[in-house]
Amino acid sequence: MLRDDARTLWTEPRPPGAPARVWRDWALLAVGLGSVLLEAVLRENVVWRPVAVVFAVWLCLLSLWRRTRPLAMVTLAFGSVILLQVASLVAEPREPVGLVTGLVVLVLVYALLRWGSGREIVLGGALILAASTLATVTDDTPVVEKVAGFVFLLLPGVVGTAVRFRVTARERQLDQVRSREREQLARELHDTVAHHVSAMVIIAQAGRVLAATDPTAAVEALDGVEEEGARTLEEMRAMVAALRDRGVGAELAPPAGVADLERLVRTPGGRLRVDLGLDGELDALPPAVDAAVYRIVQESVTNAMRHAVDATELVVRVAAERHTVRVSVRDNGQRTGRGRDGYGLTGLRERATLLGGTLRAGPGADQGWHVEAELPRGRTENGAHPRPRR
Repeated sequence: MLRDDARTLWTEPRPPGAPARVWRDWALLAVGLGSVLLEAVLRENVVWRPVAVVFAVWLCLLSLWRRTRPLAMVTLAFGSVILLQVASLVAEPREPVGLVTGLVVLVLVYALLRWGSGREIVLGGALILAASTLATVTDDTPVVEKVAGFVFLLLPGVVGTAVRFRVTARERQLDQVRSREREQLARELHDTVAHHVSAMVIIAQAGRVLAATDPTAAVEALDGVEEEGARTLEEMRAMVAALRDRGVGAELAPPAGVADLERLVRTPGGRLRVDLGLDGELDALPPAVDAAVYRIVQESVTNAMRHAVDATELVVRVAAERHTVRVSVRDNGQRTGRGRDGYGLTGLRERATLLGGTLRAGPGADQGWHVEAELPRGRTENGAHPRPRR
């Protein structure tokens, strides 16, 4: 088991999304260089002052590449530390060389555990341990202080590991939410396509029976097959575009849609008054879009009931235009930032994207929290919209 754990650590990749450089890096560099200047001018009894100043500036500069090249920066920093320690051993007097500003090296320890791959963490950790061990052996300070210094050096690495684990766990949960949303969308599309295919079979059978006695009825039956076939192709294209090779089963219960919104917003027990407005032709939406509208309103209403501060009213608007359906949910509570999106909003944004639409959520311009979504009524390969139902 230990061998498997070691192999897993060694092959662990770098976390994605490491920023090359942000404003905090320049702020850290400015503070570090300013501290070097002040310490070099004001502090007395600095051993090898020119060397100590150059070394501190060197460590400050290394912090600029700590995320993109964590192992290289740790190697340069702690390799320099080891060289200075060896130089102080052979020189007289044998005293530590460096400035207090050299503690900026702690951010390199943090970055190694936060952004490094497993291989980089092992190699960089070995170098850090070697430098710490050499300092412990050559230093004459009490044992308690040596242990405290070693713990102080490792603390940024512990923090970096904790942050990395938390971010990774959240990303894994977000991926699971997106996957569940895709599976639910696939079930809804599966039911829709199955319904259309069944209708096509029945119409074709009826046309075959009537073909010999009533050719006009047979032609009408063929028109019906063509119409159902067009709808089926539309939903099949949406399934392929959205889900690719995911295969999931079908549920027996039909998904809720726009027709169920009245019942949703009038459920007793809510602390907010919900003003629902429906505008346009909403009774002939594609099933996937119909279900998505319901899910967006449902999640938005639930979030408002739970989190809206001092809100008394929730305004829900669903408007069908020629090519799009717009959904707006707004409360009149205090204008607050709720931080990053929860898992519910992440799932809704995934669903809207799969259908070719967009979803935005955030504080309103004046008050409350706003959710705005825009979904296409339908799409085909050539960009044309599906034929209207007869």
